Amino acid sequence: MSVGRRVLLLSNSTLHGAEYLQHAYEDISKFLKERGVSRILFVPYALKDHDGYTSKVKRVFEKWGYGVSSAHEEKDPVQAVKDAEAFFVGGGNTFQLLKALYDGKLIEPIRKRVLEDGIPYIGSSAGSNVATVSICTTNDMPIVYPPSFAALGLVPFNINPHYLDSNPEKHMGETREERIRQYHEIPDSPPVVGLREGSLLLIEGDRISLKGNQCARIFMP
Repeated sequence: MSVGRRVLLLSNSTLHGAEYLQHAYEDISKFLKERGVSRILFVPYALKDHDGYTSKVKRVFEKWGYGVSSAHEEKDPVQAVKDAEAFFVGGGNTFQLLKALYDGKLIEPIRKRVLEDGIPYIGSSAGSNVATVSICTTNDMPIVYPPSFAALGLVPFNINPHYLDSNPEKHMGETREERIRQYHEIPDSPPVVGLREGSLLLIEGDRISLKGNQCARIFMP
């Protein structure tokens, strides 16, 4: 595990009754300020409307005092990753996001910048999923086909964002817990953190802290 790793993983970007990212403002702001970040490279590939998504993110971060550039606007996204002060990888569809990272040859450059150079990484929902070992515990539909389910591997576990303990009344489908237990029937599958909405994980080197207003569940294989 990397000593220099600095990762902040949000379960969700919007909490009921709050504006975009507002529930995580203090944690995000402290995370970036402690590292002297002034500009963020946004990765918008989890949603199809890259321009609209980028505008939404820029409004929030610029209001907080940070500059934002988007990977999709860069002539050379790989070079932009190499030059970035920090990353914010937004939510949406995890399969779409991971495929775009593979297609753009961004997997290894991002991994190197975070694990070897200590560049801060913020992920939300799908952006948190791709920071883990694999995207096998996402809630999303496989609308596209990435070449692999293996993700960035910034942490040695998987996440199930938006985790719920139970299903609605009279719904007979599997609970999230049952789905994760089924996943752990696969040999060599990693632990899974069921991260409830409003919660986030702060990873600094080998230290992992749970932040936010909810607890989390840890599932071991």
